[in-house]
Amino acid sequence: MDPVIIVIIVVVVLLIIAALVVLLMRGRANERKQVQARDHRQEAQRLAAQAESAQAAAEEKAAAARRERAEAELRATEAQRDAQSGVAEAERQRAEAQRLEQKAAKLDPNSRDRDDDSALRRNDNGAGTSSYDDRPADREDGPYADRRDDDTTPRRDDSPVREDPRSTDRRDEPGATRYNP
Repeated sequence: MDPVIIVIIVVVVLLIIAALVVLLMRGRANERKQVQARDHRQEAQRLAAQAESAQAAAEEKAAAARRERAEAELRATEAQRDAQSGVAEAERQRAEAQRLEQKAAKLDPNSRDRDDDSALRRNDNGAGTSSYDDRPADREDGPYADRRDDDTTPRRDDSPVREDPRSTDRRDEPGATRYNP
């Protein structure tokens, strides 16, 4: 046999082996690609399901927020309506009281003199101030209620004002203090 023929046979065999190896490698590569594609499809389906679930939850949350806002607006409207009706009722009662007061004054003009002390205790807007000394009603009985700078305001309990025993030796000095135990 001729060496050229042997070389040609060896080259042909090597080419056949190389072709088989390439085909095997392509098959494995295609198989890997198919596995990856299948994995990607499964992941895509899982993510799509999660996205749908998250979207449904978000839509439900938004709907709940809209319902709560509508309920809050309804409650606020109802509270405002109740407040307005309360104000209207108070105005009606005040007008009725004024009407009855006027009717009573017509029937008995002297009754106003008897009721002056209780009727004048509150001013027109009912803010809790006294016509007695223009101090807030809630402070009349406070710790400084009887400490006044002027002696022209009568004391409520009509008790005499006594001198502070600590200032008895300084009576001639200006600013001698008085107290009521």
